[in-house]
Amino acid sequence: MSVFESLGETTDKATDIGETYIKASHQYLKLKVFQQLTLSVSMIMKLFAISVFVFTGFVFCAVAAAIAIGEVLNNMLLGCLIVGAIFILIGLFIYIGRAIINKIVIQKIGLKFFS
Repeated sequence: MSVFESLGETTDKATDIGETYIKASHQYLKLKVFQQLTLSVSMIMKLFAISVFVFTGFVFCAVAAAIAIGEVLNNMLLGCLIVGAIFILIGLFIYIGRAIINKIVIQKIGLKFFS
């Protein structure tokens, strides 16, 4: 066997190994994207389903609280205003703490995305 034939075989083997590696890497990347996509869609669907029921519960609780406060104060309008003010205060607290919420969300998603 000449040096050129040996070099040609080695080059062919290296090319085959490189192609196999690229195909395996491509398959792994496709699986990783599929995993992240399904985790994201699943999380969004669960969040949506839970949010709908929690929001409905909050609406009923808010109406009940407004009625109860209105009966205690003998003024239904004042009861509704107090409940509305409570929700505005909660919204302001969430707005003020949005940086903390962003940090928590980024940490949680980062752990799942880069694992």
